[in-house]
Amino acid sequence: MCHLLIIEDEWLIAEYLTYLAEQAGATSIATACTEDEAVEAARQRTPDIIFSDVKLLVGTGPGAVQTIFSALGEIPVIFITATPEACQPCEPPGVVLHKPVDPARVIDAFRRLAPA
Repeated sequence: MCHLLIIEDEWLIAEYLTYLAEQAGATSIATACTEDEAVEAARQRTPDIIFSDVKLLVGTGPGAVQTIFSALGEIPVIFITATPEACQPCEPPGVVLHKPVDPARVIDAFRRLAPA
């Protein structure tokens, strides 16, 4: 069983990432479009892995991820962004993938990082 948290403010991209994650083996998925929503979703159910954009409607993905790490410990994260240069901090355990989304790279990264 693998629970994924998707932090993405564009609903169409979030839906596509949901589809890809299901193909890769995610068994449950929560989505959030702001930094605060992401932190709350993680507190409600600890994710096994996170997909995160960098720039959000309110706040940032890296900000949400750092808050989640502080509360719950490190969780594998895949940053999927059109602005990789703005991904701060995005050091390990994160992977940074560029938009437009390459489905094979997303699925591969998910399968490498998600707990078995």
